[in-house]
Amino acid sequence: MKRFILFHGKQHPRGLDAASVSAFLSHLAVDGKVSASTQNQALSALLFLYQKVLEIDLPRIGDVVRAKRPQRLPTVLSRKEVQALLDRCAGTAGLITRLLYGTGLRLMEGVRLRVKDVDVARAEMIVRDGKGGKDRVTMLPQALIAPMQVHLATRKALHADDVKSGTVGVWLPDALAKKYPNASSEWGWQYLFVASNFSVDPRSGVRRRHHYNEKLVQREVRRAALAAGIVRPASPHTLRHSFATHLLESGYDIRTVQELLGHADVSTTMIYTHVLNRGGRGVRSPLDAM
Repeated sequence: MKRFILFHGKQHPRGLDAASVSAFLSHLAVDGKVSASTQNQALSALLFLYQKVLEIDLPRIGDVVRAKRPQRLPTVLSRKEVQALLDRCAGTAGLITRLLYGTGLRLMEGVRLRVKDVDVARAEMIVRDGKGGKDRVTMLPQALIAPMQVHLATRKALHADDVKSGTVGVWLPDALAKKYPNASSEWGWQYLFVASNFSVDPRSGVRRRHHYNEKLVQREVRRAALAAGIVRPASPHTLRHSFATHLLESGYDIRTVQELLGHADVSTTMIYTHVLNRGGRGVRSPLDAM
């Protein structure tokens, strides 16, 4: 807001219109050389200022010079690197890390899984309310069935203890808490991976277990990557990139990979085909033919 006001000669935002907002956003892209995400953040902040603070409805903002979004290829680990990383992951964070690579889940999709969405008998999982508000079905790797059964047994015992102590409960999406008042204490609705301690929900003031802290998974992946001697940056999302690329290397069609990843457009999935080119667009160097 400070930059916006200074850009317009310290005028109050009430005296500025949509054209003034467009001029500022274009200035950020042309003169400030900001990234697309920074420009979008500035736009969101300005819209919040006018709609929520000043209570002014701006007309459509147009004619904005958009910042260019760089096309960067994802970091993909080799199978050996992934194996070395997973071998050094332990505990609940380690199980979540294996699940992320084995299924291609996003980090928050993994930590927000509910017990009812994991079907060990059919070796499948349902990802609820993924990116774009979509549900999808993915597999539960055979290698994780036994560890998942052990985890479920431990998790159910913890749930039973919470029931006895009267502290059982979980956040429910949308209006389900009103529609099913007892669902928050039912076993099936509990988070599959939970925090070891209780916390107070800032929205309702209820003290209960939240889902597992995603930052602990991020730290575990970074620690394991360093221990494995992996030089390239590795994060939980890197495992998702590696999952997609390794499936394509194994011969699975891109539409199948698209569905497993939950991409709305196949063009998003197409970026993973770069690793199949084996060098500069798959061209064999003349030096190798000598």
